[in-house]
Amino acid sequence: MSIKDDLIAHFSEAPSAPFLFVGSGFSRRYLGLEDWSALLQRFSKDLKPYEYYLTSADGKLPRVASLLAADFHQHWWTSDVYKESREKNKAKAKDATSALRIEICNYLSVTTQLGPAKEYAEEIALLSKLNVDGIVTTNWDTLLENLFPDYKVFVGQNELLFSNTQAIGEIYKIHGSTSRPASLVLTEEDYDGFHSANPYLAAKLITIFVEHPVVFIGYSLTDPNVLDLLRGITLVLGQDNLVKLQNNLIFVQRAHGQQAQYSKTLIAIDGGQLPITIVKSDSYAPIYEALESIKRKIPARVLRYCKEQLYEMVRNTEPSEKLCVVDVDDIDKKEDIEFVVGVGVASEKAGQIGYHGISVLDLFKDFLADKSKFDAKAILNKTVPDLGRGATYIPVFRYLKEAGINTQEAYKKSGLFLAKHLPLKGAEHYRSRPYAKPFVKTEKDKTADQIIATNSPEKAAMFLPYLSKDRFDVAAVRAFLLKNVDRFESSFPYSTYFRKLACLCDYYQFGWSSRTKIE
Repeated sequence: MSIKDDLIAHFSEAPSAPFLFVGSGFSRRYLGLEDWSALLQRFSKDLKPYEYYLTSADGKLPRVASLLAADFHQHWWTSDVYKESREKNKAKAKDATSALRIEICNYLSVTTQLGPAKEYAEEIALLSKLNVDGIVTTNWDTLLENLFPDYKVFVGQNELLFSNTQAIGEIYKIHGSTSRPASLVLTEEDYDGFHSANPYLAAKLITIFVEHPVVFIGYSLTDPNVLDLLRGITLVLGQDNLVKLQNNLIFVQRAHGQQAQYSKTLIAIDGGQLPITIVKSDSYAPIYEALESIKRKIPARVLRYCKEQLYEMVRNTEPSEKLCVVDVDDIDKKEDIEFVVGVGVASEKAGQIGYHGISVLDLFKDFLADKSKFDAKAILNKTVPDLGRGATYIPVFRYLKEAGINTQEAYKKSGLFLAKHLPLKGAEHYRSRPYAKPFVKTEKDKTADQIIATNSPEKAAMFLPYLSKDRFDVAAVRAFLLKNVDRFESSFPYSTYFRKLACLCDYYQFGWSSRTKIE
């Protein structure tokens, strides 16, 4: 059997869908980020030799971070190198470690924006489609949020410990996030605080480890972060109950050119023997394919929302909640119902949803087709108002034109309210600022075809909106978008860039004159 078949059989025996436990090796693989030691060394280059900090800290990296932060604090506040960043971020500085935290976050944010390496495009595409129940990570970067945009994120131990988590459709960033520099578990003092709360964290996560397969990606078996957490879970469970973790801990490791392998073994944790499964492979595609094959039929984000709402109704003792207890076939006014739980057989009435049931993805696919299959007026009057609550980028100009609305004046007379979906700043509305300088530096003299040919699809989607209208090849861009239509899925980490590009294409092809101010 292949490792994919082995894992499918493994996951099929589990009572629940998997969780991912993601470490720094994940970000090194897909973003090319340094390990922790190399990251600290990067920020010591204008200070003392890195070896000074390393030896002064007896090789303990949290202590290295504490010593480095103290010196970096002085450098950051006085050096012209950080003048621009200092002016922008000085309000975020809270103590002597803030400067280092801020610059680490800036560096990781810029690197994450560049996107995953092209060589891992297949793995990233598979990852973004996974419907795992949740993710625990010690990583600071935001790659996981990009890959799973519909999952709710909890940053830091305190937010995780004191929030109403549902253990489904969620990401737990237990070491903090670049979105909040102060949250980073970075220094020796941070780690002391983290370890003191470790038993509480272990207790919070115990249900996940007992009830779900947990797939560790980006960790070695000697990683202190993993070992400390497993010790905490072992302490909570007790040695006699370790059998409850049987088959639930799966460690993914590189095969380093050797044959892919699936095996079971034991590791020693505080005198006990903890059963684990090891999967070795240089390509992670078979692993993600195995995870995808056992996905839930209902998206995790939907299940989390339902579970969250049910919890609130049970917990709340006030009679102010709007509940509906009727036969499912008698429900016809959904606006008055905050939450409905229905038990029954789906009837043909589901098909009567019609234009209210069309998704944003359906509209993008329809836009890329040679001829629309929808009634333009119904799309503008029924579908777009429904979708507008949660979607900004919708290709509306084709439908406006087919409905006979070809000018600003005709739009005003129509009574439609689509301001949220119209480009008030013209083409600028569809451009992403972080890519303006890279475009000018490497792409400004290229044609649309050349940009598409010399970049990954993600970067091409970021750069193409910067082409002037006279150089924007609508046919080439439409062909590019049609080829990459799977990247419009909200679960794809860079779907927004493809949606923006499609809307710009719609604007140039069917929109009103770019000289006309859109209101």
